[in-house]
Amino acid sequence: MASLKDVRVKIGGVKKTKQITKAMNMVASAKLRGAQMRIERFRPYADKFYEVLGDLADKSDSSAHPLLERRAEPKCVGILLVTSDRGLCGSFNINLITRALALAKKRQEEGLSVRFYCIGRKGRDAVRRVGFEIAYQVVGMMNTFDFQLANAASNTLLHDFLEGVVDEAHIIYGQFKSIARQEATCLRLLPIAADKVAGEEPVGAASEYVYEPSVEALLAELLPRFVKVQVYRGMLDTSASEHAARMAAMDNATRNCDDIVSALTLVFNKTRQAAITTDLMDIVAGAEALNG
Repeated sequence: MASLKDVRVKIGGVKKTKQITKAMNMVASAKLRGAQMRIERFRPYADKFYEVLGDLADKSDSSAHPLLERRAEPKCVGILLVTSDRGLCGSFNINLITRALALAKKRQEEGLSVRFYCIGRKGRDAVRRVGFEIAYQVVGMMNTFDFQLANAASNTLLHDFLEGVVDEAHIIYGQFKSIARQEATCLRLLPIAADKVAGEEPVGAASEYVYEPSVEALLAELLPRFVKVQVYRGMLDTSASEHAARMAAMDNATRNCDDIVSALTLVFNKTRQAAITTDLMDIVAGAEALNG
């Protein structure tokens, strides 16, 4: 049985850990409010952009713009993986990495090569350990990013697609559903198709638009912006999902600390009672020996 000092030290260590997890929960909660406001403000714009572009794509042929062209014999696929830079957020990053690696292995089995474009340290490190090629990486920016980061990543992906380095591109990010629910989502970015949102119903509605000048001229202007908007939306979703997942993980850790303290307190009381009983037995035995 552990000594009273050992149990007391363990209880003190767990209480200090609880203070840390509780503080991290409060920090994550504060950051979540800001990230949630950003994605809720941006999501209607991204959805409407998706709807209008879907209508545009339906009215034009795939030859109207290179970003709509489906290549007959694809050779390489690009995967843009958006994760957090820090851990301590439960299984959030693991789910994203697992989804990305599953897609990469599936494409490899189909005979395609895979190139990764990583935003976030956790995803970059996981891809590096597995050994896939990393064509683009940004780390340490997920807490302070703006649209410029999405613009730079999108430009790299667009350049590689137009130059024929990759024949299709996907983005994998954590979609923020609610504080208690975040989903690893895969969206095909290139070639652009209105009905290719993995795991979701098409957003486009049956609406009629009058386009001026021509559909082709608008596609040339809007298609690159569409990719950038979807990448930025993925980053915003991932940021909000990260803070929500960390808040839930730290809340669970705080409750676990309470359970451990209760269990250790019970052990401490049992150990102290055993020590008292042993001392009493020694005193009684000594008194009996003196009387004898």
